[in-house]
Amino acid sequence: MSRSAAIVAVGQTKHAAKRLDVSIAEMVREAVDACLGSKELSFADIDAVVVGNMELFEGINQPELLMVASLGAVGKPVYKMNTGGTVGASAAICAEHLVRSGLHDVVLTVGYEKQSEGETQSAITTVGDPAWERSVMAGAIGNFAVMASTYVDRSGVTPEQAAKVAVKARTNACLNPYAHLQIADITVEDVLKSRVLAAPLKLLDMCPQSDGACAVVVAGEERARQITPRPSWIVSSATAHDQQFMGDSPARIADHRSLQAASKKAYAAAGITDPRTDFDVAEIYEPATYAELAMLENLGFCAPGDGGTLIDDGVTLIDGPMPVNPSGGVLATNPVGATALIRVAEAALQVMGEAEGGHQVPEVNWALATGYGGNAWTDVMVMTGEPR
Repeated sequence: MSRSAAIVAVGQTKHAAKRLDVSIAEMVREAVDACLGSKELSFADIDAVVVGNMELFEGINQPELLMVASLGAVGKPVYKMNTGGTVGASAAICAEHLVRSGLHDVVLTVGYEKQSEGETQSAITTVGDPAWERSVMAGAIGNFAVMASTYVDRSGVTPEQAAKVAVKARTNACLNPYAHLQIADITVEDVLKSRVLAAPLKLLDMCPQSDGACAVVVAGEERARQITPRPSWIVSSATAHDQQFMGDSPARIADHRSLQAASKKAYAAAGITDPRTDFDVAEIYEPATYAELAMLENLGFCAPGDGGTLIDDGVTLIDGPMPVNPSGGVLATNPVGATALIRVAEAALQVMGEAEGGHQVPEVNWALATGYGGNAWTDVMVMTGEPR
């Protein structure tokens, strides 16, 4: 693939626990209209559409058929993705490849979820092995409790350090007009006193369930320069899998092998040698507080076991030397089918200088976005303000 590809437009809905005022198709159209409208684009400018969500959550087979008009996809190619929580980032990488290959010039990419109309627990429970795992690791909370316990044992990270991640996320979200959980006065003590879900995870250590949608437009170099004065150029992207059987690897976030593999590949392609200093901002997929600390270690932002030190020292705060999730991240907003695309979109907005509501980090030229899903799949994307 030789052509350059860039994100040129971004749009989101206001994310919430329940969007009872709209149907799924109407909610998706909100994000699409916001995205296209931000750069005065129309459906006539779009060559193809990539759409992704967690089909099992709403229980609708082939949901893209419900929203062909909302996607502006009549008579156009539609590519559907479903890769678990990673799906939004997978859709963005798919769009990048379609553009780089020369097959399409301008691709609309959409991720969405209306969890208030679905039943997520039973869907996630099927991820675990029915004989050996579901009784103790059913759903997201059980899985993350096992992984967080192993990470705590290996790293020595404390509940207070994890709580600081929760405070950072919900405070940053107050600066993001699209974020779901915006809690201005949250404290470490609030997190520590919140009810236990499954040790060591407390209620405020975990992400919410959200309704929402996100859309981005990916374009080739010539069209990208026509559409916006400062595109967010995709320098590199990578995907990696791990085996699924949790019993063989309860240390999945402590030793996050798919994240290590994908990031090393993306870094090498982009010329990243010291991620902590080379990146100006990162939007990472952290479904739980302990996951953010562990993921920073596995991304090479610090040595193994030092994730807690980063938050203690204020390194990852929005005004710190390496802001992580200035949008509020997954801990503030989690419409699963859109969540990883939001990471890509927010990183792109930072590069484009268009993050709204006060969460724009000054002088961003290099940004990192990650997606994570199914306990085994990781996507990584590196973006910059200069074409490569």
